[in-house]
Amino acid sequence: MRVAINLLTDDPDNPSGAHWFWTRIIPEMAKRLTGDEELHLLVSPKLRPMHEGYGPNVHYLTFPWSNERAALRTASEHVYSPLRLPRAGIDVFSTLLAPIVKPAPGLVVHIKTLHAYTAPGSVRLPNRVYRRLSYPRTARLADAIIINSESLRTELNRYLEVDPAKVHLIPEAVDHETFRPGDKDEAFEWVRREYGVTKPFVLFVSSLWRYKNCAGLIRAFAAAKADLGDRQLVVVGPGRDVEYATELRTLAEELGVAKDIVWVGGVPNEETVHFYRAADVFVYPSFNETFGLPILEAMAAACPVVTSNTTAMPETAGGAALLADPHDPQSLAAAIVEACGPEGDRLRERGPVRASEFTWTATAERTLEVYRAVHAARSTGKARR
Repeated sequence: MRVAINLLTDDPDNPSGAHWFWTRIIPEMAKRLTGDEELHLLVSPKLRPMHEGYGPNVHYLTFPWSNERAALRTASEHVYSPLRLPRAGIDVFSTLLAPIVKPAPGLVVHIKTLHAYTAPGSVRLPNRVYRRLSYPRTARLADAIIINSESLRTELNRYLEVDPAKVHLIPEAVDHETFRPGDKDEAFEWVRREYGVTKPFVLFVSSLWRYKNCAGLIRAFAAAKADLGDRQLVVVGPGRDVEYATELRTLAEELGVAKDIVWVGGVPNEETVHFYRAADVFVYPSFNETFGLPILEAMAAACPVVTSNTTAMPETAGGAALLADPHDPQSLAAAIVEACGPEGDRLRERGPVRASEFTWTATAERTLEVYRAVHAARSTGKARR
């Protein structure tokens, strides 16, 4: 069995959560390949150095562009995939959206979000139109669709016509070697030295898209300021929506909390563990998530978590976080104060226990099982139509 995995949708200059996902499960799958199984990674010349060292049964199919040239990348997927993948003898193609011509007998689709429908403002208009045109056809052609939560299953059923038998729920996971409890004082000293954080703090970690609701957190922080004492709000994440990032700074000025906010910007994913360990509470007030991996990362580092009471976030939190209404700053403010006070110790105990239920080993094993099942069905002529 030869499986091709499309990694081209990642931008090597701005790695996404998808990049982190694949760098975790590809090596885990590679360990479990049998002698007649291979993985072939679709990479660009700029992307390939970020996916080295996976072992002898992992090979490369080089395409000219990845998502640093999104339009050209998309065109090359449609034109080159149906030529290149058959030449490599690919049996199963794992991707997000199906090319116009199906390039392999088996097609596995990984859907992590449906933001083109649920958070359209986070997707540029050309991309939004392309995805909305492509999703229905992709869902129809797919032999299997992998999702990461029951919440996403609900959205999938709402926006697309999908055979339920095709859908496989495989949760994402936490890198427990990176995200684990540590000394809070040492972590605080590190973030003070490296990023200028000077006081105990409330933490936000995410790219600054509107649906992530950093604005709601700033309003909640202002509302809770009197009860939070001399705490800062630390915002970790790149301002991918530049206009929104500017609006957030203006909002902080208007609410009188600008001097209490530290805008860290983007940091390497592995550095976020220091912020989680040092924070008094991590707040994830998003309006829409299909999984919410930072929730588990914070829990694994024994940081109390406040998150939204909507979409997949309660599902991911599993009772080990405080839930609040992301549309109501007062609800968020009350939960933040509670997590910084009497509930903090309980959340620090329950968080690592909940996070331990999610491992990349399990995610990789179950993903590989789907690839094998699709290949076996195609080989015996029992694939779903």
